[in-house]
Amino acid sequence: MKSVLAAALLLPLLASANDGVGGVSAGGIVFRKTDAIAMKKEVLTVSHRLISVDYEFLNEAAQDVEETIIFPLPAYPAAQQPNDTYYGQPNGFSIKVDGKPVGFRTVVQALLDKKDVTEQLRKLGLTDAQIAYHPSFSPPTKEQTFTAQQRQQLTRLKLIAEGSDGDMAPAWQIQVNYVWQQKFPANKVVRVHHEYRPFISAGPGESVMDDETAKLYCADAAFLKSWHKLARHNNDRTDSYLSAAKVSYILKTGNTWKRGIEDFTLNVVKSTPAELVSLCFPGAFKKTDAKTYQVHLSNFQPAQDLEVYFGNVEPSDEPNNGVMPVLNK
Repeated sequence: MKSVLAAALLLPLLASANDGVGGVSAGGIVFRKTDAIAMKKEVLTVSHRLISVDYEFLNEAAQDVEETIIFPLPAYPAAQQPNDTYYGQPNGFSIKVDGKPVGFRTVVQALLDKKDVTEQLRKLGLTDAQIAYHPSFSPPTKEQTFTAQQRQQLTRLKLIAEGSDGDMAPAWQIQVNYVWQQKFPANKVVRVHHEYRPFISAGPGESVMDDETAKLYCADAAFLKSWHKLARHNNDRTDSYLSAAKVSYILKTGNTWKRGIEDFTLNVVKSTPAELVSLCFPGAFKKTDAKTYQVHLSNFQPAQDLEVYFGNVEPSDEPNNGVMPVLNK
């Protein structure tokens, strides 16, 4: 059963993920389930400006276990989209295990119509920086720009096509995965911490709350009433318009751990009390302060990934929202 965090977050009235066990091969990321490692606890805190995650893992086997751990970011289009602006690719991404920084490597994948075309792009000489670049990031460097020969080959192979602005642009989506090796000593709790700026899907604003968006984020009547009221107010009652940020977080990889997530806490945090928030999620949320709503679940096996809508958001005061993923040098 889904509950809706919407009315509770009204005024007083824009590719993140759980760690998963897997492996990296020429075919890309492969997840597998572990029968040895249990995720005893996860505390996930989500806002449109920061995501932090704390895990506690326990190796229940009689011997030490070493696993390849993969943190996949939500996929994003390589080309500028006609409606939404994509920005804020995780900045300052880092991993700490038991309080100490851990090194990781980046695996970049390109997907076209759900088919992995990464190796095809690499055969044309494209680097990770070229594959992963998006127009909303900082202006491209020489290393990120396609050569004339590459552009000709990409066009011939239909890997670039006419974009929303009429220019030729990459047709693929980008999947970035952070990968590291982790040792789990037998019968010992291992604590892992991530903190980073989320990758946002957002626009300069939305003039309507369409049915598809309302359904995706379980926006109820009370939320929609406040959304339209604020939208009219922001435009002197002549038009409806409301700035929004939409955050995606991959939850289903939590099912790769033994018994799923035994103790799960989700904190949804508004940057200001004036923000509106809506999402589909099981359980009953409680208000812990003026900006934070929390839900706690036991023996959680996520059936879907997390999608959170933040409305009436304040514009970023940073001069450049776009940040390239952390790529290996």
